[in-house]
Amino acid sequence: MRPPRGPAPARGRLRRGIGGFESRPWGGFQVLQEGDGYKVKRLVVEPGHRLSLQRHRFRAEHWVVVTGAPRVIIAGRARRLRARGAVTVPTGAWHRIENPGRTRVVLIEVQHGPYLGEDDIVRRQDDYGRTGAARSRLSRGSARPGIPPASSPARSRALPGSGPSGEPRR
Repeated sequence: MRPPRGPAPARGRLRRGIGGFESRPWGGFQVLQEGDGYKVKRLVVEPGHRLSLQRHRFRAEHWVVVTGAPRVIIAGRARRLRARGAVTVPTGAWHRIENPGRTRVVLIEVQHGPYLGEDDIVRRQDDYGRTGAARSRLSRGSARPGIPPASSPARSRALPGSGPSGEPRR
């Protein structure tokens, strides 16, 4: 039995089982627990889908794979994970989760930082057309440090068919 949903807790109080499943084009997520400075989510990435290439200004994330074998890209480095595999995404790092497999990928994501709102997302590339309109109000006008221009030699040294952060070449 799920606890009833109520108003947001007072500062310092713990919230559990607070969210229903929120669908996204790539799958979706459910917030499992939330407290001061942290949030725990269950992410589901459907086969053949991937999240935006994105970064966050105010939070870091830690991912633990429950099922599946996702390809993760963090700060331009791609790697495959398996069940029980884990990675940390530092604050400000460009990152994404991809599911190149035939079964769902399920991960537990632990976010930590001073602000954990869904609007702290800066998208660099998105398969679902959300790059322009979905920019965070918190990050509008911010530069993209560490990302070389399209004509830079650094971009040509990335994985075959992709830029330094895993996005398709233009």
